[in-house]
Amino acid sequence: MIERIVVVDIETTGLSPNYDRIIEVGAVAVEGGEITDEFHSLVDPGRPIPWHAQKVHGITDEMLMGQPRPEKILPQVHDFFGRSALVAHNARFDLAFLQREFSRLGLELGARSHCTLQLARQMLPRLPNHRLETVAKHLLGKELIEGRQLHRALNDARVTAQVWLMLNA
Repeated sequence: MIERIVVVDIETTGLSPNYDRIIEVGAVAVEGGEITDEFHSLVDPGRPIPWHAQKVHGITDEMLMGQPRPEKILPQVHDFFGRSALVAHNARFDLAFLQREFSRLGLELGARSHCTLQLARQMLPRLPNHRLETVAKHLLGKELIEGRQLHRALNDARVTAQVWLMLNA
């Protein structure tokens, strides 16, 4: 049986999982080296998005109007993850937010996890930095990521999945 992994990326209102909230989730399931399923949703955190966060991901308060609240969408995210191993670029950040949000709802984030940031630092020590864009350009080629809006959850999850596959080839 081919192991299913889920590559996840989130966008947030800020950097602290103790205070800030998730506003976008993107996840892709990978089986047998191929993306087999995707999940994406914006999330209304019930509070304004600070300007400094908007500058990073481009998500505005207006974009979140009418979007599902965390208690509606996060159980769906939890179901999408299932028992799959999770992969993220800077997994500590994404998983800390997911853990905090899930715990608010009485859900557990018990899956094994892998970090493409750590893996890239080990396998590609000569890169000038190990941001997702830098690693992706190095591994996938500039043309494969041009035109994709990075710092949006689903696009970053797709790129991270390709990076994961290349680093594990």
